[in-house]
Amino acid sequence: QYFEHVEEAVWAVEVLKESGKPVAATMCIGPEGDMHGVPPGQCAVQLVKAGASIIGVNCHFDPDTCLKTMKQMKEGLQAAKLKAHLMSQPLAFHTPDCGKQGFIDLPEFPFGLEPRIVTRWDIQKYARDAYDLGIRYIGGCCGFEPYHIRAIAEELAPERGFYPEASEKHGRWGESLSMHTKPWVRARARKEYWENLKPASGRPYCPSMSKPDGWGVTKGGKELMQQKEATSEQQLKELFQKKKF
Repeated sequence: QYFEHVEEAVWAVEVLKESGKPVAATMCIGPEGDMHGVPPGQCAVQLVKAGASIIGVNCHFDPDTCLKTMKQMKEGLQAAKLKAHLMSQPLAFHTPDCGKQGFIDLPEFPFGLEPRIVTRWDIQKYARDAYDLGIRYIGGCCGFEPYHIRAIAEELAPERGFYPEASEKHGRWGESLSMHTKPWVRARARKEYWENLKPASGRPYCPSMSKPDGWGVTKGGKELMQQKEATSEQQLKELFQKKKF
């Protein structure tokens, strides 16, 4: 998982196939494709032809964006008359303002992403949409908490034939609020309320969207190179001068 370049993902699949076991391969790409512009549909075709039994996406983008990418992957396989199981493991952060690189380019990455967190209701919708798209490996990546995973399991309980363990300890869709002392809170004890809620951030001085950093090194550049020794103070100083607030 976590491949930005389909060429590298194909190499990994080819090596793992030598184990004789089924191979699952996911890429951290969005609807724009990999870092060199290979479309999601073509990425899917290359992975399956290399021998992957399960293909999909993980990380870098929110649930809605990942499903848009998965739709392209599925269509690419159908056009090529290929079949594979589908997998989706998105972020638990809303990222509608991301570019090709995903949330790594956001100014909030990685220690200020909490205002973007998705709700459990967002994830129930994601789980249903993913299932309807034909995805059967439905999970999550960075930002997912246990209650998010529970939301997936509970939404798909009818298909699975059972609810996740300890589900009897809470009411689904806020049912337990029916016992609340405040009448306006009791009125929230229903699916329709939580499905249609537009939660506020409580941050009146913050923008609803961010401007992703664009340093022009997405495909490759000396700044992306790793080195054995620790980053020097001078190297950091040069970056600090480039990134000013």
